[in-house]
Amino acid sequence: MAKEVWRFIDSGNHSAAFNMALDEALLDWNSEGKIPPVIRFYGWEPATLSIGYFQKVEKEINMDMVKQHGLGFVRRPTGGRGVLHEHELTYSVIVSEEHPKMPKTVTEAYRVISEGILKGFHNLGMDAYFAVPKTEADRESLKNPRSAVCFDAPSWYELVVEGRKVAGSAQTRQKGVILQHGSILLDLDEDKLFSLFKYPNERVKERMQKAFKSKAVAINAIAKENVTIEMAKKAFKAGFEEGLDIELEPYELTEEELAYVYKIAKERYESDEWNFKR
Repeated sequence: MAKEVWRFIDSGNHSAAFNMALDEALLDWNSEGKIPPVIRFYGWEPATLSIGYFQKVEKEINMDMVKQHGLGFVRRPTGGRGVLHEHELTYSVIVSEEHPKMPKTVTEAYRVISEGILKGFHNLGMDAYFAVPKTEADRESLKNPRSAVCFDAPSWYELVVEGRKVAGSAQTRQKGVILQHGSILLDLDEDKLFSLFKYPNERVKERMQKAFKSKAVAINAIAKENVTIEMAKKAFKAGFEEGLDIELEPYELTEEELAYVYKIAKERYESDEWNFKR
Protein backbone atom coordinates (compact mmCIF):
# COMPACT_ATOMS: atom_id res chain seq x y z
CA MET A 1 0.00 0.00 0.00
CA ALA A 2 1.30 3.47 -0.88
CA LYS A 3 2.52 5.51 2.07
CA GLU A 4 0.91 8.81 2.95
CA VAL A 5 2.93 11.74 1.57
CA TRP A 6 3.75 14.63 3.90
CA ARG A 7 5.62 17.78 2.97
CA PHE A 8 9.22 18.26 4.00
CA ILE A 9 10.66 21.76 4.33
CA ASP A 10 14.31 22.38 5.13
CA SER A 11 14.15 26.14 5.57
CA GLY A 12 17.81 26.62 6.61
CA ASN A 13 18.97 29.30 9.05
CA HIS A 14 16.73 32.28 9.75
CA SER A 15 15.96 34.84 12.42
CA ALA A 16 14.01 33.87 15.52
CA ALA A 17 10.96 35.84 14.34
CA PHE A 18 10.97 34.19 10.91
CA ASN A 19 11.29 30.72 12.44
CA MET A 20 8.32 31.13 14.75
CA ALA A 21 6.29 32.88 12.03
CA LEU A 22 6.84 30.03 9.56
CA ASP A 23 5.69 27.45 12.12
CA GLU A 24 2.57 29.56 12.72
CA ALA A 25 1.95 30.03 8.97
CA LEU A 26 2.20 26.27 8.37
CA LEU A 27 -0.33 25.73 11.15
CA ASP A 28 -2.68 28.27 9.51
CA TRP A 29 -2.36 26.71 6.06
CA ASN A 30 -2.93 23.21 7.40
CA SER A 31 -6.03 24.34 9.33
CA GLU A 32 -7.40 25.88 6.12
CA GLY A 33 -6.81 22.64 4.20
CA LYS A 34 -4.26 24.29 1.90
CA ILE A 35 -1.39 21.94 2.74
CA PRO A 36 -0.94 18.35 3.96
CA PRO A 37 0.94 17.60 7.19
CA VAL A 38 4.48 19.03 7.26
CA ILE A 39 7.81 18.20 8.82
CA ARG A 40 10.24 21.09 8.84
CA PHE A 41 13.93 21.33 9.77
CA TYR A 42 15.52 24.68 10.57
CA GLY A 43 18.37 26.58 12.20
CA TRP A 44 18.84 30.00 13.84
CA GLU A 45 20.78 33.04 12.67
CA PRO A 46 21.85 34.52 15.02
CA ALA A 47 21.80 31.89 17.79
CA THR A 48 18.67 32.55 19.86
CA LEU A 49 17.14 32.16 23.28
CA SER A 50 13.51 31.14 22.89
CA ILE A 51 11.21 31.12 25.90
CA GLY A 52 7.97 29.27 26.51
CA TYR A 53 4.62 31.00 26.01
CA PHE A 54 3.96 31.34 29.76
CA GLN A 55 7.42 32.36 30.98
CA LYS A 56 7.96 35.74 32.66
CA VAL A 57 10.93 37.59 31.16
CA GLU A 58 11.58 40.03 34.00
CA LYS A 59 11.52 37.26 36.59
CA GLU A 60 13.43 34.52 34.78
CA ILE A 61 15.59 35.89 31.97
CA ASN A 62 18.86 37.87 32.15
CA MET A 63 18.31 40.08 29.09
CA ASP A 64 21.66 41.86 29.61
CA MET A 65 23.46 38.56 28.98
CA VAL A 66 21.21 37.74 26.01
CA LYS A 67 22.35 41.05 24.46
CA GLN A 68 25.99 40.57 25.53
CA HIS A 69 26.14 37.23 23.72
CA GLY A 70 24.54 38.81 20.63
CA LEU A 71 21.64 36.35 20.74
CA GLY A 72 18.23 36.62 19.16
CA PHE A 73 15.26 36.46 21.53
CA VAL A 74 11.71 35.27 20.96
CA ARG A 75 8.67 33.96 22.81
CA ARG A 76 7.38 30.70 21.34
CA PRO A 77 3.68 30.01 20.80
CA THR A 78 4.27 26.72 22.66
CA GLY A 79 4.78 26.15 26.36
CA GLY A 80 7.88 24.81 28.05
CA ARG A 81 11.04 26.49 29.28
CA GLY A 82 13.94 28.51 27.88
CA VAL A 83 16.03 26.98 25.08
CA LEU A 84 19.34 28.20 23.66
CA HIS A 85 19.18 27.42 19.92
CA GLU A 86 22.77 27.28 18.77
CA HIS A 87 24.43 24.00 17.81
CA GLU A 88 21.30 22.01 17.06
CA LEU A 89 18.83 20.69 14.53
CA THR A 90 15.42 22.20 15.19
CA TYR A 91 12.36 20.40 13.89
CA SER A 92 8.65 21.12 13.72
CA VAL A 93 5.70 18.87 12.91
CA ILE A 94 2.38 20.32 11.78
CA VAL A 95 -0.53 17.89 11.54
CA SER A 96 -4.31 18.00 12.04
CA GLU A 97 -5.71 16.88 15.40
CA GLU A 98 -8.16 14.78 13.36
CA HIS A 99 -5.39 12.91 11.53
CA PRO A 100 -6.01 9.16 11.93
CA LYS A 101 -2.47 8.64 13.30
CA MET A 102 -2.88 11.29 16.02
CA PRO A 103 -4.16 10.25 19.46
CA LYS A 104 -6.51 12.68 21.19
CA THR A 105 -4.36 13.39 24.25
CA VAL A 106 -1.33 15.70 24.12
CA THR A 107 0.89 13.15 25.85
CA GLU A 108 0.07 10.29 23.48
CA ALA A 109 0.30 12.51 20.36
CA TYR A 110 3.69 13.65 21.63
CA ARG A 111 4.80 10.02 21.86
CA VAL A 112 3.62 9.21 18.32
CA ILE A 113 5.35 12.27 16.79
CA SER A 114 8.49 11.68 18.83
CA GLU A 115 8.75 8.16 17.42
CA GLY A 116 10.33 9.84 14.39
CA ILE A 117 12.98 11.47 16.56
CA LEU A 118 13.63 8.20 18.39
CA LYS A 119 14.27 6.45 15.05
CA GLY A 120 16.55 9.33 14.04
CA PHE A 121 18.77 8.71 17.07
CA HIS A 122 18.82 5.00 16.24
CA ASN A 123 19.93 5.92 12.69
CA LEU A 124 22.90 7.71 14.26
CA GLY A 125 23.77 4.51 16.13
CA MET A 126 22.60 5.88 19.49
CA ASP A 127 20.69 3.79 22.00
CA ALA A 128 17.86 6.27 22.62
CA TYR A 129 14.61 5.40 24.39
CA PHE A 130 11.54 7.05 25.87
CA ALA A 131 11.65 7.72 29.60
CA VAL A 132 8.36 7.92 31.46
CA PRO A 133 8.17 9.59 34.91
CA LYS A 134 7.72 6.72 37.34
CA THR A 135 7.02 8.30 40.70
CA GLU A 136 4.29 10.65 41.87
CA ALA A 137 6.99 13.22 42.73
CA ASP A 138 8.29 13.07 39.14
CA ARG A 139 4.78 13.51 37.79
CA GLU A 140 4.18 16.48 40.07
CA SER A 141 7.42 18.11 38.94
CA LEU A 142 6.09 17.99 35.38
CA LYS A 143 3.28 20.32 36.38
CA ASN A 144 5.55 22.72 38.25
CA PRO A 145 9.10 22.61 36.91
CA ARG A 146 11.37 24.64 39.18
CA SER A 147 13.87 25.48 36.49
CA ALA A 148 13.56 28.04 33.69
CA VAL A 149 15.87 25.88 31.56
CA CYS A 150 14.11 23.53 29.15
CA PHE A 151 16.56 20.65 29.26
CA ASP A 152 16.48 20.69 33.05
CA ALA A 153 12.74 19.96 33.32
CA PRO A 154 11.38 16.41 33.04
CA SER A 155 8.57 15.59 30.64
CA TRP A 156 6.51 12.64 29.47
CA TYR A 157 8.13 10.44 26.83
CA GLU A 158 11.42 12.22 27.14
CA LEU A 159 14.07 11.08 24.69
CA VAL A 160 17.00 9.76 26.66
CA VAL A 161 20.43 8.33 25.86
CA GLU A 162 22.53 6.83 28.65
CA GLY A 163 20.05 8.22 31.18
CA ARG A 164 20.28 11.83 29.95
CA LYS A 165 17.90 13.97 27.92
CA VAL A 166 18.98 14.49 24.29
CA ALA A 167 16.02 16.32 22.77
CA GLY A 168 13.50 18.82 24.13
CA SER A 169 10.10 19.42 22.56
CA ALA A 170 6.98 21.51 23.11
CA GLN A 171 3.48 21.32 21.67
CA THR A 172 0.48 23.56 21.11
CA ARG A 173 -2.92 22.90 19.57
CA GLN A 174 -4.64 25.73 17.73
CA LYS A 175 -7.33 25.87 15.02
CA GLY A 176 -7.64 22.07 15.11
CA VAL A 177 -3.93 21.61 14.34
CA ILE A 178 -1.05 20.18 16.38
CA LEU A 179 2.25 22.07 16.24
CA GLN A 180 5.13 20.28 17.92
CA HIS A 181 8.62 21.67 17.66
CA GLY A 182 11.83 20.91 19.42
CA SER A 183 15.62 20.94 19.67
CA ILE A 184 17.97 18.09 18.92
CA LEU A 185 21.27 19.14 20.52
CA LEU A 186 24.46 18.48 18.59
CA ASP A 187 26.69 20.50 20.93
CA LEU A 188 26.01 22.66 23.97
CA ASP A 189 27.76 25.59 25.64
CA GLU A 190 26.53 25.12 29.21
CA ASP A 191 28.19 28.25 30.61
CA LYS A 192 26.51 30.40 27.97
CA LEU A 193 23.15 28.68 28.56
CA PHE A 194 23.24 29.18 32.32
CA SER A 195 24.33 32.82 32.02
CA LEU A 196 20.97 33.65 30.37
CA PHE A 197 18.75 33.04 33.40
CA LYS A 198 18.20 34.72 36.75
CA TYR A 199 18.97 32.95 40.01
CA PRO A 200 18.44 33.84 43.69
CA ASN A 201 22.24 33.73 44.12
CA GLU A 202 25.45 32.34 42.60
CA ARG A 203 25.34 29.20 44.75
CA VAL A 204 21.93 28.22 43.37
CA LYS A 205 23.18 28.79 39.82
CA GLU A 206 26.21 26.56 40.42
CA ARG A 207 24.08 23.84 41.98
CA MET A 208 21.61 23.91 39.08
CA GLN A 209 24.35 23.83 36.47
CA LYS A 210 26.01 20.90 38.19
CA ALA A 211 22.72 19.01 38.37
CA PHE A 212 22.02 19.83 34.72
CA LYS A 213 25.10 17.85 33.61
CA SER A 214 23.55 14.70 34.99
CA LYS A 215 20.21 15.35 33.25
CA ALA A 216 21.02 16.54 29.74
CA VAL A 217 23.64 15.86 27.11
CA ALA A 218 24.41 16.86 23.51
CA ILE A 219 24.84 14.24 20.79
CA ASN A 220 28.53 14.96 20.17
CA ALA A 221 29.39 14.56 23.84
CA ILE A 222 28.50 10.86 23.58
CA ALA A 223 28.53 9.94 19.87
CA LYS A 224 31.24 7.62 18.59
CA GLU A 225 31.97 9.98 15.69
CA ASN A 226 31.34 13.69 15.27
CA VAL A 227 27.79 14.24 13.99
CA THR A 228 27.44 17.16 11.58
CA ILE A 229 24.20 19.03 10.92
CA GLU A 230 23.94 17.32 7.49
CA MET A 231 24.34 13.88 9.07
CA ALA A 232 21.66 14.76 11.61
CA LYS A 233 19.24 15.98 8.90
CA LYS A 234 19.66 12.77 6.94
CA ALA A 235 19.21 10.55 10.03
CA PHE A 236 16.15 12.37 11.37
CA LYS A 237 14.43 12.79 7.99
CA ALA A 238 14.67 9.01 7.53
CA GLY A 239 13.64 8.62 11.18
CA PHE A 240 10.41 10.55 10.69
CA GLU A 241 9.59 8.58 7.54
CA GLU A 242 10.09 5.31 9.40
CA GLY A 243 8.61 6.35 12.74
CA LEU A 244 5.43 7.83 11.24
CA ASP A 245 5.29 5.43 8.26
CA ILE A 246 5.16 8.28 5.75
CA GLU A 247 6.97 9.53 2.68
CA LEU A 248 8.46 13.05 2.82
CA GLU A 249 8.30 15.18 -0.30
CA PRO A 250 10.57 18.28 -0.38
CA TYR A 251 8.77 21.59 -0.76
CA GLU A 252 9.91 25.18 -1.39
CA LEU A 253 7.78 28.11 -0.25
CA THR A 254 6.34 30.39 -2.94
CA GLU A 255 6.96 34.17 -2.92
CA GLU A 256 3.38 34.66 -1.78
CA GLU A 257 3.80 32.22 1.11
CA LEU A 258 7.07 33.86 2.16
CA ALA A 259 5.39 37.29 2.17
CA TYR A 260 2.75 35.92 4.57
CA VAL A 261 5.47 34.53 6.85
CA TYR A 262 7.35 37.87 6.94
CA LYS A 263 4.08 39.64 7.76
CA ILE A 264 3.48 37.39 10.81
CA ALA A 265 7.13 37.79 11.85
CA LYS A 266 6.90 41.57 11.77
CA GLU A 267 3.48 41.87 13.42
CA ARG A 268 4.01 39.33 16.19
CA TYR A 269 7.42 37.79 16.74
CA GLU A 270 9.47 40.95 16.22
CA SER A 271 7.26 42.94 18.59
CA ASP A 272 8.20 43.67 22.20
CA GLU A 273 4.51 43.44 23.05
CA TRP A 274 4.56 39.73 22.18
CA ASN A 275 8.04 38.85 23.39
CA PHE A 276 7.92 40.68 26.74
CA LYS A 277 4.25 40.35 27.64
CA ARG A 278 2.90 38.84 30.92
